[in-house]
Amino acid sequence: MRLAAVAAHFGRDLDPALQRIESIIGAARRAGAALLVLPDGTLGGHHHRPGTTELPVALDLCDPIFERIAALAGDLVVCLGFCERAYRHDRDRYNAAVCLSGEGIHGRHRKVYLAAGEAGVYLPGEGFAAFDTPAGRLGMLIDYDKSFPEAARALSGDGAQVLACLSAWPASTTTGTARRVVKDRQARLFDLYDCARAAENQVGLASANQTGGTGGLRFLGQAKVVGPGGDVRARTWTKAGLAIADIDVPAELARARQVHEYRS
Repeated sequence: MRLAAVAAHFGRDLDPALQRIESIIGAARRAGAALLVLPDGTLGGHHHRPGTTELPVALDLCDPIFERIAALAGDLVVCLGFCERAYRHDRDRYNAAVCLSGEGIHGRHRKVYLAAGEAGVYLPGEGFAAFDTPAGRLGMLIDYDKSFPEAARALSGDGAQVLACLSAWPASTTTGTARRVVKDRQARLFDLYDCARAAENQVGLASANQTGGTGGLRFLGQAKVVGPGGDVRARTWTKAGLAIADIDVPAELARARQVHEYRS
């Protein structure tokens, strides 16, 4: 299976986001990808600043925008992040992700592990569940979720063979910013978590991330495809682009799990 992970910038405006999604889907299709993973906040950007009133637009999964994206996707399975309307009086949003194709919606996820600046804005999701798609059985993690081994373990235990990690992961703001992003502490952690989660669970992993900057933050990019042994097959570094690589999912997972005995 050919996996594609995106490094790109997505802001608040939905029309430019749709145009960018269409362009990226076209590039992934020309490259022969079966699965395309876009970043956290693909629709509407992402909230990172405590106290700000500038929040992403909240969408329902019945919104026509998802039908438009599904039509663009066709036979390509696409995962993307958005802000989901929650209909709660205290907090009315989830940081969410959806997986879809021309066949419709295959799965959804609401971010469970909220960072400090998000806890007052988003409701936490309730758990992790894998789901079946034309590209195989997948699980999704959003941003900070992948920092916790039990999150990926729950998905692999539920049969996920590939993890889609959707992030808006910035360079460090609390421990000093490195001159080169690749030397930044958060950049090292971002790469470490991607490789560790794949190797721990013997799964393929496609990790997407935002690029550029917003509100004083700069996002790391570093989209990548990781094999079930924790080896990086393709990556983008800090600039926008597509990381594309092939993983023979049944064969490679079986081989990896002979070396590291798999227990759910």
